[in-house]
Amino acid sequence: MSIKYVHTNIIARDWKKLSQFYINVFDCKPLYPERDLSGKWIDKMTNINNVNIKGIHLRLPGYENGPTLEIFEYKPQKLRNSESEINDQGFGHIAFHVDAVDDVLEKVLQNGGKKLGQIIKKDYSELGILTAVYAQDPEGNFIEIQNWSK
Repeated sequence: MSIKYVHTNIIARDWKKLSQFYINVFDCKPLYPERDLSGKWIDKMTNINNVNIKGIHLRLPGYENGPTLEIFEYKPQKLRNSESEINDQGFGHIAFHVDAVDDVLEKVLQNGGKKLGQIIKKDYSELGILTAVYAQDPEGNFIEIQNWSK
């Protein structure tokens, strides 16, 4: 039996704006075609009548043919009941290794994201020095921006 990780999905209020954030900040690349899914087959799969799903897959930085970030918008939409917190159960965050945590955090802020906590430096003697910060994209999804150095 062969198993291969394929993608992580984020449900967006506005898939075009959220996709552009990940393209601008993390250098993700669009993988066309854009998706526009509807019909009985997707109704059955989602268990939502008359659903329409639009969005795109983004190639993650550092991968030629690796896993993707799938950003979809559903009609009808179901909005969150409350603001997410970093310790909510379920999907927690996605993480990106970067050369300069400060610079990427600044790009997050310039593109409508938010900083969650402080930038930390932690020396893990056996692994190296971790520099990291949590942030949120414009729709409140959590992102870890990290750098490991020896």
